Amino acid sequence: HDLVTEDYYQKELKYQEDLDAANNLEEAGGGIRVTVLTEGINIRFPEYMDPEKIEGTVSLYRPSNKQLDFETPIQVSNQQMLIPKSRLLDGRWDIRVYWTYEGTPYLYRSRMTY
Repeated sequence: HDLVTEDYYQKELKYQEDLDAANNLEEAGGGIRVTVLTEGINIRFPEYMDPEKIEGTVSLYRPSNKQLDFETPIQVSNQQMLIPKSRLLDGRWDIRVYWTYEGTPYLYRSRMTY
């Protein structure tokens, strides 16, 4: 039998890492809030996390047009980060916020309409 994809094992490992990171966020009580504003998408990180110790990326995927997908490094100011309106078109977006804090990975995923 052939595997569906050549890199099946790498994808399975990545999937497990994502599950673990999402579980870490749930076990920590969540605390991340993503809000759609007229200025863009605001991401608010948990209050107990020192912004200088948060490292990671925010990925936005547009199911209807993969050319609009983009990823940006996390830059936190006052516990929050803004994805500016200029980078977004109206419509549905899938958001993935992946970060590490003091060596622990966290993952937040959601779907939204801008």
